[in-house]
Amino acid sequence: MVARVTATDEALKLIRTLVETHGPLMFHQSGGCCDGSSPMCYPRDEFRVGDSDILLGKIGDTPFYISKDQYEYWKHTQLIIDAVNGRGGMFSLEGPEGKRFLTRSRVFTEEERAQLS
Repeated sequence: MVARVTATDEALKLIRTLVETHGPLMFHQSGGCCDGSSPMCYPRDEFRVGDSDILLGKIGDTPFYISKDQYEYWKHTQLIIDAVNGRGGMFSLEGPEGKRFLTRSRVFTEEERAQLS
């Protein structure tokens, strides 16, 4: 089964570092505003998801949510979470690490779309 969200080795390494410091985490794909469209990383118990959020999948043990509105824009793509050097979102946990999470994407193939239906 194809995953709607995956992560690069670099992102998984950064997630492990953050889990060691902060405990269980969660992601929410930002829809814009202050931090653009960055994937935001939070301690799992400190961000409240609502009825307008969709669990897109998990990156390892870390749940990844996206708002219904954003999902409509991204539903034809696989989100690939990466970690790169630089400053991330001001509310996201990775900022002090000198890294930021970045969403890359690729369009699902016809076969993958059929699997996801």
